[in-house]
Amino acid sequence: MKLCAACHQDLPKDKFSKKQWKLGAQSQRRCTSCVRDNREAVQPPPNNNDNNESSNGIVSSLESMSLNDCNTSILDEDLFKQPPQNDDECPICFLRMPLLWTGRTYQECCGNVICSGCIYANRGLSVDQLCPFCRAPAHSSDKELIKRNLKRIKANDAIAIYGLGCIYDKGSHGLRQNHSKALELWHRSGEQGSTDSYYNIGNSYLHGRGVERDMEKAQYYWELAAMGGDALARHNLGVVEHQKSNMDRALKHYMISVGGGYADSLKQIKRLFTEGHAAKDDYTKALRLYQAYLDEIRSDQRDKAAAGDEDYKYLD
Repeated sequence: MKLCAACHQDLPKDKFSKKQWKLGAQSQRRCTSCVRDNREAVQPPPNNNDNNESSNGIVSSLESMSLNDCNTSILDEDLFKQPPQNDDECPICFLRMPLLWTGRTYQECCGNVICSGCIYANRGLSVDQLCPFCRAPAHSSDKELIKRNLKRIKANDAIAIYGLGCIYDKGSHGLRQNHSKALELWHRSGEQGSTDSYYNIGNSYLHGRGVERDMEKAQYYWELAAMGGDALARHNLGVVEHQKSNMDRALKHYMISVGGGYADSLKQIKRLFTEGHAAKDDYTKALRLYQAYLDEIRSDQRDKAAAGDEDYKYLD
């Protein structure tokens, strides 16, 4: 195994050209994928592998690890800047998309993301389930699903690239589990603006899936995701600071995460308030932010979908 200086993954020999594998300077060695995509060698985030094994779940994993101060190259001025709001709308009902993935579905046929309400309302319109947007029939097999996904990837669709990474990560839809391939796809998608991809890369470093466990690199990729508006990654950063007793920084992260719709961050702010680490005004502000999010995503149609099928749940 050798480290690629572009994607910072430890990869086997077959992932490098003979020329790259023989390079004596690790800081210049790049894997075949990074050479193909013209990714330049860059300085990786600081490395610290003295962490304990994780338990189930992100928060419990963080609590089980020794969280030392992390000297990343990301400045607080950039980290705590209000991120762009996730104002993606369903192309059918034009309501803001919910945070939960169960509240929305990516359509490989046309590349649109449709909310659970509009997907549910479309059920039963015909014998063959049709895409609510382009009216294409649903895929009939795993092979067809992958084929459609690859077609979208050729069009440089960041969501399709991210989705194929998830398929490799889980080893589903007929593909063998391959964490290294998943990371490769997530890096590519992340460079195109997919905050979900950076969030997943951070989780991979947290759990050691396809890479060595490294808390500082996990935090680094969560920071990239959070600055792009990912509420879950922002929450994880709050947990990191909370565990280090940096309550002011934790509160800042949680507050931004609440604005993005993450209910667990609201619970953490309530905990900070109860323990005397946050003011009443802070908790009141958090409640208002979360209510504003709910007002933007709620609809009778989505409520009917969630009540009719657990897979269409769109609220925590």
